[in-house]
Amino acid sequence: MTDRGDPEPADGRFARGARRRAEIIEATLAVVTRDGASGVTHRTVAKQAGITTSLSTYYFTTLDDLLVAALTSVADAYTARIRQIIDSPGDKLAGLAELIAETAGAGRERALAERELATLAARRPVLRPVARRWRENVAELCAALTDDPVAIAGVVAASDGLCTAILLDNGPADPEHLRAVLQRALRN
Repeated sequence: MTDRGDPEPADGRFARGARRRAEIIEATLAVVTRDGASGVTHRTVAKQAGITTSLSTYYFTTLDDLLVAALTSVADAYTARIRQIIDSPGDKLAGLAELIAETAGAGRERALAERELATLAARRPVLRPVARRWRENVAELCAALTDDPVAIAGVVAASDGLCTAILLDNGPADPEHLRAVLQRALRN
């Protein structure tokens, strides 16, 4: 106990709360992977996380809050990866091609779930800003290669199309081929 009589220091409660939120988000992504986005409810997520429904709603009051948090966790991971590609001295298009191949290949079920969450944004406006982050990150990466807005838009569209095509064709994809497609989009 601390001098104020608190049973636990505030930083310990904060860390425990952050861990619980992360567990709930991970459970949400697992539910989307298994059942699709339509299967996400506080009850299904709580069951997946091994907690009560009331605890799930304590951390994420609405279903939109839960879906935004799950999609944000996905977007944050991609933002970090794309930031590494931007900051590296290597071939940025090759880095993007490898990321696309990696994302849509080995972790196919998870990638399909992530795509489904992003697609859900068309029906749930609260998700749209988060769903746009992939496109914004790729555009930022392309801005390091060219200042032509048409070329940037072409690469962004190509990256979206490549991810979707790999997922539909049951990936994996050859990063060299993907890089060539992205290079063509950059030039055209």
